[in-house]
Amino acid sequence: MNIRTEIIAVGSELLLGQIVNSNAQFLSQELAELGLSVYYHTVVGDNPSRLESAINIAKERSNVIIFTGGLGPTKDDLTKETISKELGRELTFDVDALESIERYFNQTKRIMSENNKKQALVIDGSYILKNDYGMAPGMAVDIDGMIYMLLPGPPSEMKPMFVNYGREYFQTKLGFQDKIISRVLRYFGIGESQLETDIQDIIDGQTNPTIAPLAADGEVTLRLTARHKDEHLAQKLLDETEKRINDRVGEFFYGYEQTTLVHELKKLLMKKGKTISAAESLTGGMFSEYMTSLDGASQIFKGSIVSYTNEVKEKMLKVQKRTLEQFGAVSEECAREMAEQIRKLSKSDIGISFTGAAGPEPHEGQPVGTVFIAISMGDQDSNVYKLNLAGSRKGIRVRSVKYGCHYLVKLLNEIE
Repeated sequence: MNIRTEIIAVGSELLLGQIVNSNAQFLSQELAELGLSVYYHTVVGDNPSRLESAINIAKERSNVIIFTGGLGPTKDDLTKETISKELGRELTFDVDALESIERYFNQTKRIMSENNKKQALVIDGSYILKNDYGMAPGMAVDIDGMIYMLLPGPPSEMKPMFVNYGREYFQTKLGFQDKIISRVLRYFGIGESQLETDIQDIIDGQTNPTIAPLAADGEVTLRLTARHKDEHLAQKLLDETEKRINDRVGEFFYGYEQTTLVHELKKLLMKKGKTISAAESLTGGMFSEYMTSLDGASQIFKGSIVSYTNEVKEKMLKVQKRTLEQFGAVSEECAREMAEQIRKLSKSDIGISFTGAAGPEPHEGQPVGTVFIAISMGDQDSNVYKLNLAGSRKGIRVRSVKYGCHYLVKLLNEIE
């Protein structure tokens, strides 16, 4: 059977540009893993006649239609009412969903308005998809080989519902026997285009696992997805493909799944028993904010000085006046002294510094995007890195912090 899938997002706020249709992106990725091809994305406002028109168009060209949004308690939440009318089926109360809604209002000591009961209505004869993070259940119904699936609009409800229940419905309904296993590889310090170029032949020649690159916030991820009846053999396929990829670009690899550079840095600092402090100029405390957002940060992070002016660099960090006069604040020499001084002043094992020109104007004759990061470890010679970054002021600052974490991770991995 040639399965043609269409995703219909319902909500006027999507058409008005008030929110981004991230649900469609998520579902397309999830459905691709299941082997379901998405042919169309449709967005329609909270209007019954336009939704009816969208359904009729979808029925002519697709045999799996997934709806997101419009399952709530308000008057403009009309998705299931409109679809039930199109299908000629009644709406009935799902007992479990209704009890869950009533229990929520009792526990929060709030009065449940009558329209909240509407969220427990489902299309008669549908397969119920439990909502573990909200009130309105999802549902799926198969009518003469045409599958309709209704999911809530809030991503915090829709995503876990589909992962925990929607995927299983499709696997069972469509008779998929293969286990589908995914693994996300994370890279930093290499652009998406360069990474793809370096492994293009692997991407072109690979069908199982499939390889999907994605770039965001200066990082690159690769999502590997393997299918096999034997889960152990699916994992083996992932291992083999990961090795082939990292034999080429492994120097930029830093972790798996949803980890971040700062989380990997924390793990290494804890493992090595090291403490760190920061001297920040252009980053304005951003590195410190990243560090202190972590659980247990007090065990590894001693503190920081945001030395935005030369006066603070000189008086608080003890950067030599002649360094600032001769080389300037945006210089290798200044970055080195900042890192060494913060390490000594805080009595930490590691000192890191950030100085540069974030823009929008050049600073001290240095072009926008010129950044120096220095790392001081004990009695070793300090490492100083010069970057030439492009982008907005915020983007330059964020990437500076990520590069700092990246360099620290590499250095800490070299310590026995």
